Amino acid sequence: MPAETPKPTGRRTRLTPEREAELYEAVLALLREVGYDALTMDAVAARTHSSKATLYRQWKGKPELVARALRHNKPVSLADIDTGTVRGDLQAMVCRADTERMAKDAALMRGLGHAVHSNAELHRALRDVLVEPEMAALDAMLRRAVGRGELAADNPAIPFVAHMMIGGFFARPLIEDRAPDADYLSHYIDAVILPALGV
Repeated sequence: MPAETPKPTGRRTRLTPEREAELYEAVLALLREVGYDALTMDAVAARTHSSKATLYRQWKGKPELVARALRHNKPVSLADIDTGTVRGDLQAMVCRADTERMAKDAALMRGLGHAVHSNAELHRALRDVLVEPEMAALDAMLRRAVGRGELAADNPAIPFVAHMMIGGFFARPLIEDRAPDADYLSHYIDAVILPALGV
């Protein structure tokens, strides 16, 4: 499928938070319905009663719009978590998770998997907007735990906390044919991640 022709960007106008949220929800709904490759800026514009010019003024193109929509969809940002203990911080990552929404998100991420590997622009946008900020926040969280004396600075599991979390999230549907939920992830943290960290 040929890539959409980039449109020239003009002066960016400010959307209200409500309007921005409405656009992001429409993008995610379209992603679930048709997948990344078939999603077009025309479809987003039609679904949200917007002009393509407005969309291109706000976002550089489809990859950034999708990445921003996924970031907006997160129930909690790691940068906002600081409970004072590493267990509290890790548990706070999952405590607000809604089971139905988590199942939808897991299906959405599985659907994006192929597009991420075959589309360099989407991969870069997801790294810039979603992955790298969250990894920096997780690193800060773990460094605070080291500073408090909860974790040994040379613990070899520290660099793999994100890998363990993501692995647990995606393994359950594959192995158990069940979507991950807050109870499962909470138990996974206590049974797998904290022992690996020596907590």
